This record gives sequence, structure tokens and C-alpha cells, in this order.
Amino acid sequence: MFTGLVEAIGRVGQVRRAGAGARLELAVRWPHGEPPLPGDSVAVDGACLTVIEPAADGFSAELSPETLRRTLLGEIRPGGEVNLERALRLGDRIGGHLVQGHVDGLTRILSIHDEGGFSRWRLSLPAELSRAVASKGSVAVHGVSLTVAAVGEDWFEVALIPATLQATTLRRHRAGARLHLETDVLAKYVARRLGGSERSALEEMFGSGADHA
Repeated sequence: MFTGLVEAIGRVGQVRRAGAGARLELAVRWPHGEPPLPGDSVAVDGACLTVIEPAADGFSAELSPETLRRTLLGEIRPGGEVNLERALRLGDRIGGHLVQGHVDGLTRILSIHDEGGFSRWRLSLPAELSRAVASKGSVAVHGVSLTVAAVGEDWFEVALIPATLQATTLRRHRAGARLHLETDVLAKYVARRLGGSERSALEEMFGSGADHA
């Protein structure tokens, strides 16, 4: 489990294909000098990966065929930047929301509106994920915990504060970019349980106001 609060920004060294999978090498300086150990989980742009080979200045992880199919990690190039978060430990505070590190699908930035240092994004909402996205609910976009500000039939909006833009790679993305999307784990189970009435039930839980940050 993760929180969607990015700890560090890593830089891609290499992505080496290995059969149907790949090996990802990242350089990073962790805060407080606490590198992960072999077998630890790290969210890379929101996708949970297992550390295979840690180093003083980074780590390597393997990308399975399933990860390559469902994420954009196979497309990143040397020098690219990624959001990183180590897995929660028992007793840690949860400052964002519970994030599994399971990418549910891809979203695309439809528009970006600057609001005096703040930023409001409209992103595409895949039909198969719409049942688990509701106004005032939580989503993880490229591993970053965000609150849904508004929802339409095939889009949703989030409001980004300056601190989030500064601490993550989201500041580098522009309209048209594709990003990883993970819906809230609680919303997934509620949506599955309630069948056809998911949207109304979720909005009743989280609130239906579409224009409040």
C-alpha cells in the first residue's frame, strides 16, 4: 500500500528488454538516506514494482509483460523523470489516500487551466472506470493522490496546488499527455457491490458538488 504522496523524483538510467519483460534502472536520492532493500515495493509513476537490485544512488526493478501492457513504463527513455514512493510501513501516517499501486488504466490530459500558481486539469475518463470516480472522491494520477473536483460522462477534473506541482513530475506534462490512473480502492468495492447504481451511490458518499475544490 502507498499514500499517493511522492517522496522523490527518480531519473531513468536504462530500460533493458529481457524476453517478454524488461529491466528498469533508476537513479534517485531518497530523503533521509534510507534506500529500499531487495524485495521492497516502490511505486514508480503509480505502478508498484519490486526492488531487485538496490544501489547507493538508485535501484533496479523488473517489468513483467502485464506491467508493460497496462502502463507506460516501457515507453520511458533514459533521462526521463518518474514519481517515486516507497510502500507504507505499519504506523505511518496516511497523508493522501490508500493507493495500491495497481494502474487501472490510462488517462489523457484534455486541458490545463492555470489559476495564479494553481492548476486545474481536465482528464479523460475511460468508460470502464467511470463507476469508481465521483466528485470529492480520490484518484491517483501518475502516482499522485488527488481529489476529484468535477466529473462528466467521459472526463473528470482535479485541482493541483503549487506544492504538488513542485514536488512531482506533473508540472512537466502538457495537454495531450497520457498518464497512469488508479481509482480509489474503496470505490472499486462499492461499485462492484452496488451494480448498476454505482455513480449515484458513490456521489452520495463523497458529495455531489461539482465545482468545489
